[in-house]
Amino acid sequence: MKSLKLLFLVSLTTLFGCTSKPDGVEPVNNFELKPYLGKWYEVARLDHSFERGLSNVTAEYELRKDGGVTVINRGYSDEEQAWTQADGKAYFVGDENTGHLKVSFFGPFYSSYIVFELGQNYDYAFVSGFNHDYLWLLSRTPTIDAATIERFKQVAKSKGFKLDELILVDQTQSTLGN
Repeated sequence: MKSLKLLFLVSLTTLFGCTSKPDGVEPVNNFELKPYLGKWYEVARLDHSFERGLSNVTAEYELRKDGGVTVINRGYSDEEQAWTQADGKAYFVGDENTGHLKVSFFGPFYSSYIVFELGQNYDYAFVSGFNHDYLWLLSRTPTIDAATIERFKQVAKSKGFKLDELILVDQTQSTLGN
């Protein structure tokens, strides 16, 4: 059975711990970890191998005893008719008031997690990886208004992201077992 974790391992292994930022993308300042913790729903993403075919994707963030963040990503594979999960950890790259973290799902290999726009009430987040191939729109609810999705597309395009492979994530699957 393919698992989300295995796909994360393969993908992150190729990244070799890259915690840089894509050109034109700057993390938010005045970031606060406490209100960011909790469950987020993936509303949109650029297609990539470690989430390909997954719907109902969520990310949960919890404070770790060492000051880092426990990361639990879950999604439903229609092909396998099963939920998959990847467990990881994240730490701030620099200042804890800057939305730039490094995340790992496999040993010492880390990759960037950059929050470059955040709703005033922490109700949505625009997130990038270390380059323009990784992009997510997260929300506190499974759906989000069309205006926020359009803003996400406009901001992402202006920052150099190619939206040809942008996926609006299906969040309609029964969440039994999630």
